[in-house]
Amino acid sequence: MGGPTPETKFLDDNDLEPVEQVLELGSERYFNREISWLGFNERVIEEAENKSHPLLERLRFLSISGNNLDEFFMVRFAGLVGQYRQNITERSPDGLTATQQIQAISVHSENLMAHQQQVWNELCVALAEEDIFVSALADLDDGDTNWLRQHFLDQIFPVLTPQALDPAHPFPFIPNKGLSLIFDLVRKSDNQGIRELVMIPSGLSRFIRLPGETATYVSVETVIQHFSNILFPGYDVSSSGLFRIIRDSDIEVEEEAEDLVRYFRSAIKRRRRGDVIRLEMGPDLSDPVIAMLRQNLLHDGATESRFDGLVGIGDLDRLVDEDRPDLKFTPYSPRFPERIRDHGGDCFAAIRDKDILVHHPYESFEVVIEFLRQAAADPDVVAIKQTLYRAGKQSAVVRALIDAAEAGKSVTAIVELKARFDEEQNLLWASALERAGVQVVYGFIEWKTHAKISMVVRKEQEGYRTYCHFGTGNYHPITAKIYTDLSFFTADPKASRDAAQLFNYITGYVEPEKLDLISMSPRYLRQDLMDLIDEEIANERSGKSGMIWAKMNSLVDPALIEKLYQASNAGVEIDLVIRGICCLRPGVPGMSDHIRVKSVVGRFLEHSRIWAFGNGKDLPNDDAKLYISSADWMPRNLDRRVEYMMPIRNKTVHDQILDQVMVANLIDDEQSWELNVDGSYTRVVPSSKPFNLHRYFMTNPSLSGRGKALKKSNAVPRLSLRRRKKKPD
Repeated sequence: MGGPTPETKFLDDNDLEPVEQVLELGSERYFNREISWLGFNERVIEEAENKSHPLLERLRFLSISGNNLDEFFMVRFAGLVGQYRQNITERSPDGLTATQQIQAISVHSENLMAHQQQVWNELCVALAEEDIFVSALADLDDGDTNWLRQHFLDQIFPVLTPQALDPAHPFPFIPNKGLSLIFDLVRKSDNQGIRELVMIPSGLSRFIRLPGETATYVSVETVIQHFSNILFPGYDVSSSGLFRIIRDSDIEVEEEAEDLVRYFRSAIKRRRRGDVIRLEMGPDLSDPVIAMLRQNLLHDGATESRFDGLVGIGDLDRLVDEDRPDLKFTPYSPRFPERIRDHGGDCFAAIRDKDILVHHPYESFEVVIEFLRQAAADPDVVAIKQTLYRAGKQSAVVRALIDAAEAGKSVTAIVELKARFDEEQNLLWASALERAGVQVVYGFIEWKTHAKISMVVRKEQEGYRTYCHFGTGNYHPITAKIYTDLSFFTADPKASRDAAQLFNYITGYVEPEKLDLISMSPRYLRQDLMDLIDEEIANERSGKSGMIWAKMNSLVDPALIEKLYQASNAGVEIDLVIRGICCLRPGVPGMSDHIRVKSVVGRFLEHSRIWAFGNGKDLPNDDAKLYISSADWMPRNLDRRVEYMMPIRNKTVHDQILDQVMVANLIDDEQSWELNVDGSYTRVVPSSKPFNLHRYFMTNPSLSGRGKALKKSNAVPRLSLRRRKKKPD
């Protein structure tokens, strides 16, 4: 099967430049944000080709790449199309207009989708070798065909609603990511033609499994097309084909919104009817049908692709559910933190004894839930404050807050309504919390509250003591099983006072005058990061060593990138682990000679944010300044979100994060990619003694604060990256 052929449609083709020229444009100092993201999704696709992964996990990676691309078009691409339609001429930091970025995205996404189809074809062959088949009806025997016919009559036919397409029947609304079939029919009685649309309800499974031990699947669109004679009695089908649409799904918050809850309830409804931003078509649609779809669905700037393959790669996650444990990762059961167990399960006693670090998903997120459950049940707890960005549909965190409020405690929840694609769920949680007596606050209209912080105030013999949780990831029990994140528990009074001030800032707009430990955006974090980098520059220029190690999801902010370039030019050695988007160009002579960037893509999604500054030493040690954060280095995190940066001063926790978590990311050579000067990524070739960071943390001792892991002979050694030799002037 061949790949897709996207065609970008504009009002005036004279506005377009040759794509080759567009791809050569751009600043020599930055990579384009959108193209960098597409590069990350390409690395996800390549994990679907990684034969060291079990077969169904490779299929899962391919499905993830499809869903990632859908969201990219729904939000990022849609935003560029909006700029194009409004004739906004502002250029991205790399120097491209919205029109040029749309063109470049079309080229890169075409290659990416062709790669998806190629990998899908290869996986089909590999699945068949394991007796898992995705079949055409022509490949089935009479027994299977008869079963499918009855299944169609009982389970599919009743929910289908054919709609005629003619002047008396305007083209109907198609839901976002909706699959639809178009039939061109000829009536047998008088040879008259008619065109029918059949939208496939989202409640129908995309793939139907036939009964029997052998796993044989047939796509639902294939079944509908095959039994079209039942759907359209008295007609012959002259042609039929599948199409799918993607709609603009972003929500822009208006600053003058008087009631944020009412605004979002209305905005969610509007999003469902957002403009079609992308049209995907199967190979069998006729030219007249394609012309009709363009006329009725596409507006200026939208793209279209025609596939000689599977439309809707993201739906392959349905096949991953096949009960074949031999073709999946060995199930992993996270450990419960040893320090909590040592204190008989009492979270507060353990935290009071010493700060605790919990490394998810290797250690269970259940400890975070248990922290809140114990707070809800403890008669000595008087108050709980909690931020909620994404909590999931079945949230034990929300349940604990409700229980606490119903037990008479003072509970405050900062519910972020602007968490993209979780807005509706968060509205539901907010209503449930308010009904239970929780004080629900929605934060700022123009900023998102992205910080992950919990506070529990407890009355003890010495007086009131506050216990805090600072997380790098969401309070979401499902994603906590597949995202790598850090949970830091402390009863440090300074951290408690800072957390209280941050909450007061969100709930009452009371800006802190002084913070003892943490830094926060959008007020202080950007400048504090600049100052930390400046300190490393000063160390290098004074004859000491300047070194920076940072791990995050994305590096986009031009000002911070320029500061890193400045540090590199001063001789500061910089190692970055950036999973996704990286707009910094590493290894450019005279600009970024001393900067190295890698990306880790594997079984778990790297999500923790860790920043270390050498503080004048050649190698990291106890003196290094170490921070965890909820923020990436992007303009939105530094300027339009409430985030935190927490210094780690406890020696045991400091060692665990710097000498284990950070070093493991830096020395991994089994699932790592190096960013090249031209923007491409090269998979790291494993050494004679390969190291897989995910496997290491799944099989080594707990990092929950006992300090034993570093003492074991098989533990990750202290960071052994030797200081790079300077290039001669």
